Amino acid sequence: MQRMGVAFASGLTPTEVVECVQLAEELGYESAWMTEGHAGDGFSILTACALATKRIHLGTGISSVFVRSAPTIAMAAACVDYFSGGRFLLGLGSSHRVQVEGEHGLGFVQPVQRLRECVEIIRELLREGAVSYQGSVYSIQHFDLWFQPLRREVPIYVAAVFPKMLQIAGEMAQGVLLTWCTVEHARHAAAEVALGASRTGRSPEQVDIAVLLSCFVSQDKEEARDRMRQPIAFYVARFPRYRRLMAQAGFSEELERVRVAWLSGDRDGALHLVPAGLIDSVSLVGAAEACQERISTYREAGVRLPVILPRVAGPSAKQEAMHIIRACAPR
Repeated sequence: MQRMGVAFASGLTPTEVVECVQLAEELGYESAWMTEGHAGDGFSILTACALATKRIHLGTGISSVFVRSAPTIAMAAACVDYFSGGRFLLGLGSSHRVQVEGEHGLGFVQPVQRLRECVEIIRELLREGAVSYQGSVYSIQHFDLWFQPLRREVPIYVAAVFPKMLQIAGEMAQGVLLTWCTVEHARHAAAEVALGASRTGRSPEQVDIAVLLSCFVSQDKEEARDRMRQPIAFYVARFPRYRRLMAQAGFSEELERVRVAWLSGDRDGALHLVPAGLIDSVSLVGAAEACQERISTYREAGVRLPVILPRVAGPSAKQEAMHIIRACAPR
C-alpha cells in the first residue's frame, strides 16, 4: 500500500475532524495533519484524534514559530506525542506577515532565523529536559520540563516554498511540507531539499517530502473546480508568497486581476477570475480516478507523501470530506 496522508483546514468542527481521522485510519492512511489558523487549536484537535485512534500518525500542518514560544511548542508536541503513543509529527513554519502582525499583533522579524533557533530549542528541550539558549532571536535563561516526554525526539517537518527555506529543511528537518505547488515545482523543491541535505552530509532520502494537495472529488469537474476558487483566491489576495508561487505556473497577469478584485471587495468577481488552468495545476479536482492519477504524477516528481486536503464547506462538509477520503484512499 502506498503512503498517503490527509489534512484538514476550515469547514469541519473538531469532532468531525476526529471522525474523519478515524475513517482515514480504517482506510490505511499513514498520517493526518491539522492546519493552524482559524479552524481550532491544532494540538488540541490532534490530542482528541490521538485518543480516538491507534495507528495513524498525527501532525501539525503547520504550527507557527511566531504565535507560540519555542518551549510552549515543545510541551504541546510532547503532550500530543504522549497521548498518541509516539505517533506525533511536528510541522513548523514561519507563517506570513499578514497573519503574524495583522492577526496576532506580533512583529514579523527574522522569520528564517527564528525557525532555525526554534527547532534547536525544541530538540534540546525534549532531549535534555531543560534548555538555556542564547541566539539572535531567542534568549532563554533557563526552562525545564517538569515531566518526561515519551520520546526524546519527535520528527520535525518544515513548511517551505522557495529555495532558501527548502534548503534549510534539507539541512535540519526530517521532512518538508509543500502546498499549492505544481508538479513542476514539487520536482524543483525536491532538488533544493537534496542540495540542503548534502551541505550537512545527509542523504536526500533522510528528508521526507510531503505536499498538501487541496482536493474536491466530483464527477462534475466544473463543480470541483468551483470548490477550489475560494481558497485559491484567498491565498492569492492575502499571501504574497503563494501568489508568487502560483504566478510561476504561468498565471501572473490573471492572478493580479484576482488580487485587485478581492481587495476591492468584489469577492464574487475574484472567484470567477481564478483561471481553470491554475486550479488544475495546483489542486486535485474531478473524478476519483483522475485525482488518483494526478497523485501519481506528484509521486513521480519526487513527492514521497501526498497529503490530500479536502476543501469542504456547509452542512454537508463532513459527508463531502469522507467521500474525498474514500476516493483518494491509498492503494
